[in-house]
Amino acid sequence: MRGGALPRVTLRKRLARAIGGGHPWVWREAIAGAPRLPDGAVVLVADAAGRPLARGFWDAGSPIAVRLLARAAAGADLDAVVGTRLAAALERRLAFIDRRETDAFRWVHGEADELPGIHVDVYGAAASLRYDGAGARAFYRGLPERLVGAAATRGLAIDTVVERRRRGGGAGQDDAEATRAVLGRLVAGEIEVRENGLRFGVDLAHGQKGGLFLDQRDNRALVRTLAAGRRVLNLFGYTGGFSVYAAAGGARETVTVDVAAPAIAAARRNFARNGLPVERARFVAGDAFAFLEEAAAAGERFDLVISDPPSFAPSRRALPAGLRAYRRLHRLAAAVTAPGGILCAASCSSHVDRKSFIGTVEAGARDAGRRFALRELRGAAPDHPVTLQFPEGDYLKLAIGGL
Repeated sequence: MRGGALPRVTLRKRLARAIGGGHPWVWREAIAGAPRLPDGAVVLVADAAGRPLARGFWDAGSPIAVRLLARAAAGADLDAVVGTRLAAALERRLAFIDRRETDAFRWVHGEADELPGIHVDVYGAAASLRYDGAGARAFYRGLPERLVGAAATRGLAIDTVVERRRRGGGAGQDDAEATRAVLGRLVAGEIEVRENGLRFGVDLAHGQKGGLFLDQRDNRALVRTLAAGRRVLNLFGYTGGFSVYAAAGGARETVTVDVAAPAIAAARRNFARNGLPVERARFVAGDAFAFLEEAAAAGERFDLVISDPPSFAPSRRALPAGLRAYRRLHRLAAAVTAPGGILCAASCSSHVDRKSFIGTVEAGARDAGRRFALRELRGAAPDHPVTLQFPEGDYLKLAIGGL
């Protein structure tokens, strides 16, 4: 354990049951007083009667004041706990990921892997690290070197670790990010990674999330099985992940729409690196809503429509507006889905629960004079696990249905 006797944080709310059940957060509003502690300090959390409940680390500037790692009675040194959990998280991934086919995956998914405040993605020989706040950055000191060492024990060669930070410190998942190398060298331009045997370019220096949203890996694989002979529309397509899978699955045509011209250029490159026929692919750098309005007016129809927008509700306050935006989007998407076609509607907004999200899909389709018949509701790939103790981590939804 770092240091001697731990500073104590006392709760003014009754959270013993939640903490005992494994919830990893203590909000600042639940704490009595205003402790003056440095970021990353290990603290003992106690209830109002003084009974010790758990140990965790302090974040001086976050609404989440303490992120918990172990119960108070557990005697293990927290540094050793971190090392054990890093190794266990990697072991779980390697149990279901075929590294001959896939070398890009999430190694650490924060709270769901009992390593609160950090996320680690692997892209070939590089690892991308993100800390959720200054407390995590201070507590997990030496993490880049620990990642390289833990990977090596499982035959995974990591020679570069980069840290991704949100510019401006915003809370939204899709805020612009800045990247710097904290170990090794940040390669200029794209590196190539494999996902289910397909090849993608990843730009760790400039690409949002590196250029490939790893949580949609299994959903992309599903789209591949649905695409044969279909005309496919990929909205908010970014670097063309869903489109590449659709084309590899035998789509008659793919149309990829994204507002960012560099992302559309990267999508073209991803088609080329997989030897896919670009004459059956269309790439549109433009606003997805405007594209849908124009396509509906022109009578265009698609047999398979995928909509994977950025978060429309990055905060609880933004939820009402976000739900309206989803409903509008789903109305427009339903309007261009051919009769008998399939709509795959996604949301990465953690503040939008599954029931509410499905409601926006059904209501949007109804606004378009269509009926959405839900076939399946999916989430993130298993390297982005969701635990019962931490339902806040259940952020990704993909509703698949017929129209």
